[in-house]
Order: sequence, then C-alpha cells, then structure tokens
Amino acid sequence: MDRDQRVTGAVVGSAVGDALGAPFEFSRERTFSARFPQPDPDNEMCGGGSWEPGEATDDTQMAVHLAESLLERGGLDLPDIFDRFQRWATDDPMDIGIQTESVLTNGHPWDLAAAVHFQTHHRAAGNGSLMRATTSAVYFARAGQQTTMDAARRIAALTHGDPAAWEGTAIFHELVRIALDGDDPLAALPDILPLLDPDQRERYAVVLAPDWHPDQATEFNGAVWPCLGSAVWALRTTTSFDAALRNAVDLGGDTDTVAAVTGGLAGAVYGLDAIPAPWTRPLHLLLPGTGGRELDLADLTTLAVRLDKQPTE
Repeated sequence: MDRDQRVTGAVVGSAVGDALGAPFEFSRERTFSARFPQPDPDNEMCGGGSWEPGEATDDTQMAVHLAESLLERGGLDLPDIFDRFQRWATDDPMDIGIQTESVLTNGHPWDLAAAVHFQTHHRAAGNGSLMRATTSAVYFARAGQQTTMDAARRIAALTHGDPAAWEGTAIFHELVRIALDGDDPLAALPDILPLLDPDQRERYAVVLAPDWHPDQATEFNGAVWPCLGSAVWALRTTTSFDAALRNAVDLGGDTDTVAAVTGGLAGAVYGLDAIPAPWTRPLHLLLPGTGGRELDLADLTTLAVRLDKQPTE
C-alpha cells in the first residue's frame, strides 16, 4: 500500500468516524448494534438529531482549521491556530465542548487561556485535543518521533491545561506516524510509554494494555485516556476499518470522538480504499469561522495529501 493511501485514509477515516458516531453521541453501549445488528454500510451513515447523514462535527471542523494553519503558515504557529479556533468558537458551531469553549472565550491570550482555565477548574483532561489531532499527526509524521510528539503536546496545550491531554495527544501522533510508515502501531506501544511524562505513564499503560477492555474504564470516555484506550482497543480487536469503527461507536458515550480517533488510526493502518464507499460518499462538513465554507470528500482528500507533502519543522 502506498503512503498516499494511508495518509488519505487517516484524515478521511477520522472524519468518517466522526460522522458515523455523531448521531449516537451519549447513547448507551450497544445502541449502534441494536439498530444495525448486521453490517449495513448502505444505511449506517444515518445522521440523526441535528446531523445530516455524513455530516462531521466539531472534531473534524477543528482538525481542518488546524490543518489549514499548518499549511498556510508553513509550520507550527500557535497564536495563529488559537486565533482560528477562536473565530470558529464564536461563529456559532453546532457543537462545541464545554471546556474548549470556555478556554477559547475566556478573554485570555493564547499562551495563558488554557492554563488559567486549568488553575480555576482543576479539570482539563477532556478528549478535545485528541479529537482534532489526525491532521497535525499527518503533517508532522515525516519529521520523526520527537518532533511529532512535541508538536502534539504544544497544540494540545492551547486548549487543555492538563498534561494528561498533552501526553494522550502525543501518543496518538506517534501511533499515526508509525502506521503511515507501514509499521504496526500496536506493537510499538511498549516503546512509546517510556517517552511519556512519568506522572502520566501509569494511566496510559493501563488503558493501552493488550488485555484492557473499555468496560474497565473508571472514567467516561470523554476523558482523554479512556478515549484513546477505546480507540486502540477497537483497532486491536478487529481486522478491518469498518469493524473497528462499528466497535468504537457501539461503546456508546462520546461516540463521535471515540470513532474519530479510531478512524484516524484505522485509516492510517488500512488506507482509504478500505473505508466503505457508502460511508465516504455523503461525507461533508460546514466550517464555522470561514464565512460559510463547506468541505466534502474531495476537499478532505486533497487536504490530506497536502499535509503529507509539506516540509515540517
């Protein structure tokens, strides 16, 4: 499989997971399989609630804003990313995380807003920095392990003051980098864990262990470490892109984000052609903060290829 297949698979796969999971957000476990007891790709991208079939949510919207900053600024410009996120947050997105909204609208500058939020609320380990990370993972992958993990931490810290969010996003960046090189990201986990902040290592060792199951989670999967653990579990326990996504959505809870993270990983492993066409054809998203732009599958595919071709810091 060539690298373009993996790159486009990662970016499109994350958006597909986001859109597939969106109608089931905050549902109970096995809600998806109760509705679709057998694989039914022609109907599973069903939409629901406020979401049209194939419509991606804030997860993908933020990922696109992040990608466009990296491309237009030629690298990591943290004030520019924060500014784009702020414009998005104040342009009435249909969905936005409570923590992310608080940080982006609290009036503090880019290098203080998340830290002030964390000092005030003492809770900032949501999965919002992880949900948007596939595009930056693709962009920094060619730069190697240290650069991609450091970039992940710095981008995560724009909106999440808890180091748990930084480390979870760094793990994801590195897993995507390994998969894009054609290697097994799951086999690399024992080598990644020692690279983490020692204060965060144990919690990630638990949720990334081969015998961990999401039923063992002690926190809601809206937190960063059970979200990442659930995505890795979905990849580990299946042998195809679509099976991994179905397992991720069937966990219930924060289904759009768990599936977006799973889709980014599984897409990097299996490639674009492994994603069912009935899931990709209706894929689209509105992009608040840009004057009403709307992106579709072709736009996301082009964006992915551009991310992989750019020189990185």
